Amino acid sequence: MDFALLLSTFVTVFLAELGDKTQLATVAISGTSDRPLAVFLGSSSALVLASLLGALAGGSVATVIPSDLLQLVASLGFLVIGSRLLWPLLRDQEKESDETDQSNS
Repeated sequence: MDFALLLSTFVTVFLAELGDKTQLATVAISGTSDRPLAVFLGSSSALVLASLLGALAGGSVATVIPSDLLQLVASLGFLVIGSRLLWPLLRDQEKESDETDQSNS
Protein backbone atom coordinates (compact mmCIF):
# COMPACT_ATOMS: atom_id res chain seq x y z
CA MET A 1 0.00 0.00 0.00
CA ASP A 2 1.24 3.47 -0.89
CA PHE A 3 1.33 5.29 2.47
CA ALA A 4 1.97 8.72 0.91
CA LEU A 5 -1.13 8.37 -1.30
CA LEU A 6 -3.18 7.16 1.65
CA LEU A 7 -2.04 10.07 3.81
CA SER A 8 -2.55 12.75 1.13
CA THR A 9 -6.02 11.38 0.34
CA PHE A 10 -6.94 11.36 4.03
CA VAL A 11 -5.74 14.93 4.59
CA THR A 12 -7.42 16.22 1.42
CA VAL A 13 -10.79 14.61 2.16
CA PHE A 14 -10.63 15.49 5.86
CA LEU A 15 -10.00 19.17 5.11
CA ALA A 16 -12.61 19.20 2.35
CA GLU A 17 -15.24 17.75 4.67
CA LEU A 18 -14.67 20.20 7.53
CA GLY A 19 -17.61 22.55 7.74
CA ASP A 20 -19.39 21.24 4.66
CA LYS A 21 -23.07 20.37 4.32
CA THR A 22 -22.46 16.77 5.37
CA GLN A 23 -20.85 17.78 8.63
CA LEU A 24 -23.55 20.36 9.33
CA ALA A 25 -26.25 17.77 8.64
CA THR A 26 -24.52 15.35 11.00
CA VAL A 27 -24.36 18.01 13.72
CA ALA A 28 -28.05 18.81 13.20
CA ILE A 29 -29.10 15.17 13.36
CA SER A 30 -26.91 14.55 16.39
CA GLY A 31 -28.39 17.57 18.13
CA THR A 32 -31.90 16.14 17.80
CA SER A 33 -30.89 12.67 18.92
CA ASP A 34 -29.64 11.20 22.15
CA ARG A 35 -27.72 8.49 20.27
CA PRO A 36 -24.53 10.07 18.90
CA LEU A 37 -22.96 6.67 18.14
CA ALA A 38 -25.80 5.77 15.77
CA VAL A 39 -25.47 9.16 14.06
CA PHE A 40 -21.70 8.67 13.76
CA LEU A 41 -22.07 5.16 12.32
CA GLY A 42 -24.74 6.29 9.84
CA SER A 43 -22.89 9.37 8.64
CA SER A 44 -19.51 7.67 8.42
CA SER A 45 -21.01 4.72 6.51
CA ALA A 46 -22.61 7.14 4.05
CA LEU A 47 -19.29 8.95 3.56
CA VAL A 48 -17.47 5.66 3.02
CA LEU A 49 -20.04 4.55 0.42
CA ALA A 50 -19.93 7.91 -1.38
CA SER A 51 -16.13 7.78 -1.40
CA LEU A 52 -16.19 4.22 -2.74
CA LEU A 53 -18.48 5.27 -5.57
CA GLY A 54 -16.21 8.23 -6.33
CA ALA A 55 -13.09 6.07 -6.33
CA LEU A 56 -14.69 3.46 -8.58
CA ALA A 57 -16.03 6.09 -10.97
CA GLY A 58 -12.67 7.88 -10.99
CA GLY A 59 -10.87 4.65 -11.78
CA SER A 60 -13.26 3.91 -14.63
CA VAL A 61 -13.02 7.41 -16.07
CA ALA A 62 -9.22 7.34 -15.81
CA THR A 63 -9.08 4.38 -18.18
CA VAL A 64 -10.83 6.45 -20.87
CA ILE A 65 -9.52 9.98 -20.19
CA PRO A 66 -5.84 10.72 -19.45
CA SER A 67 -5.19 11.53 -15.78
CA ASP A 68 -3.50 14.84 -16.65
CA LEU A 69 -6.68 15.99 -18.39
CA LEU A 70 -8.80 14.84 -15.43
CA GLN A 71 -6.60 16.83 -13.04
CA LEU A 72 -6.84 19.89 -15.28
CA VAL A 73 -10.63 19.65 -15.50
CA ALA A 74 -10.91 19.15 -11.72
CA SER A 75 -8.60 22.11 -11.08
CA LEU A 76 -10.58 24.34 -13.43
CA GLY A 77 -13.80 23.20 -11.76
CA PHE A 78 -12.48 24.16 -8.32
CA LEU A 79 -11.30 27.52 -9.68
CA VAL A 80 -14.77 28.21 -11.10
CA ILE A 81 -16.47 27.21 -7.85
CA GLY A 82 -14.04 29.31 -5.78
CA SER A 83 -14.48 32.29 -8.09
CA ARG A 84 -18.26 32.06 -7.89
CA LEU A 85 -18.07 31.91 -4.11
CA LEU A 86 -15.74 34.92 -3.89
CA TRP A 87 -17.38 37.05 -6.59
CA PRO A 88 -20.33 38.29 -4.44
CA LEU A 89 -17.93 39.18 -1.63
CA LEU A 90 -15.68 41.18 -3.96
CA ARG A 91 -18.68 42.85 -5.58
CA ASP A 92 -20.05 43.86 -2.16
CA GLN A 93 -16.67 45.29 -1.17
CA GLU A 94 -16.59 47.34 -4.39
CA LYS A 95 -20.09 48.68 -3.66
CA GLU A 96 -19.08 49.67 -0.13
CA SER A 97 -15.94 51.33 -1.45
CA ASP A 98 -17.93 53.25 -4.09
CA GLU A 99 -20.52 54.34 -1.51
CA THR A 100 -17.77 55.52 0.84
CA ASP A 101 -16.09 57.46 -1.98
CA GLN A 102 -19.39 59.11 -2.95
CA SER A 103 -20.23 60.09 0.62
CA ASN A 104 -16.76 61.63 1.07
CA SER A 105 -17.12 63.77 -2.09
